[in-house]
Amino acid sequence: MNNLKRILLGLLFLSNILALRSQLTVNQDRLENRIKELAQFGIQENGETERVAFSDADIAAQQWVVSQLKGMGLATSIDYVGNIVAKRYGTDKNAKPIAFGSHIDRVPNGGNYDGCVGSMAALEVIQSLNENDIATKHPFEVIIFSNEEGSVMGSRAMAGHLKKTAFPIKNSTGYTVAEGIMRLGGDTTKIAEVARRKGDIAAFLELHIEQGGILEKEKLEIGIVKGIVGLKWWDVEFTGFANHAGTTPMNTRKDALLAASRFVIAVNEVANSFEGAQVATVGRISAEPGAPNVIPGKVITSLEIRDLSSEVIEKVFVAIQKRATDISEESGVEISISPLDTTADPAIMTPAIQKEIEKTAKTLGLSYKYMPSGAGHDAQDIALIAPTGMIFVPSRGGISHSPKEFTSAEDMANGANVLLNTILSLDKKIK
Repeated sequence: MNNLKRILLGLLFLSNILALRSQLTVNQDRLENRIKELAQFGIQENGETERVAFSDADIAAQQWVVSQLKGMGLATSIDYVGNIVAKRYGTDKNAKPIAFGSHIDRVPNGGNYDGCVGSMAALEVIQSLNENDIATKHPFEVIIFSNEEGSVMGSRAMAGHLKKTAFPIKNSTGYTVAEGIMRLGGDTTKIAEVARRKGDIAAFLELHIEQGGILEKEKLEIGIVKGIVGLKWWDVEFTGFANHAGTTPMNTRKDALLAASRFVIAVNEVANSFEGAQVATVGRISAEPGAPNVIPGKVITSLEIRDLSSEVIEKVFVAIQKRATDISEESGVEISISPLDTTADPAIMTPAIQKEIEKTAKTLGLSYKYMPSGAGHDAQDIALIAPTGMIFVPSRGGISHSPKEFTSAEDMANGANVLLNTILSLDKKIK
């Protein structure tokens, strides 16, 4: 019996080794080199890179990515919102495409990995398939979305939800969204043609750095994203009475900034009063008239609430609204809360794709956990029109949107290998 057990264990070990060897893997050094090469577009004298959407650096990087994809034999074009769309044809002419990608634009004073890892991994996936002469049933599409950091513009247009009201908005380059689209090679008069219908894409996957320190802290290699949180924004206006700071007694003041300060604390207390991972933030505040010797008569703050559940967002908002009413009555300061046109619904990732990512991670011998994404991504909009999955890899120290963000070459390659083998598995399973 003991001999039989040893034989069975040996066979199991051998089968696991063979399974690992049968998995296609990317070229880790080449992936890292592409990340470094991309970082040269917008490089500054201090060694850091600036590449905000619509900038000259963004356009140059876009053209470089296009040349890379064309060099791999992909039919590559810029759509009417400035997305890069590249197709590798499949053997089944009737099959819908399996798409994957991310973005290459950055926030001001950002880093070299947010979005870029998923984009460069997509290129590496294609090159690995070509080098190994692997034909797929489905066509594969690499999509590099435009202006993700400035409101997920490219993916929102593909989902059919980019409104013309966004066109006049300027980013830090000074260009409006409309001007930026034209600079990227798009056409604002034909944005509607970018939209895909539900069912046009067989599946979509996005690889991204985890914008938090959970994976690193728990010494895990892969995050399987359960869903991307929804968010809502509001402007909160406090109207008190501006008066002389030296002559107005404390007990007769209608101090708008004091009421706003109490509101900020209330937001934090309310968010912490509920079970769950919801977050609520006041990230912007301005006071008028803004003089040291004048009691502030008017204050405007922001309010943002995020969670995987729209119901939870509403529940937290109602509780905050009640606290605002109490503060107003106690302080004599009028408080009005106005919703802004910056809303994203929660996006739950497709369970079947989550399972495929898990299966691939196991086969590759990588540790993993299921987790939500507290940040928005292009996958959030594509999930409205296609089965969608998202893969996280660690970001050192949980740092993102900073020149200090960093993901190791090994972690990037782990994510790219999971991406590659998951889409190959989906190619076989999806009709």
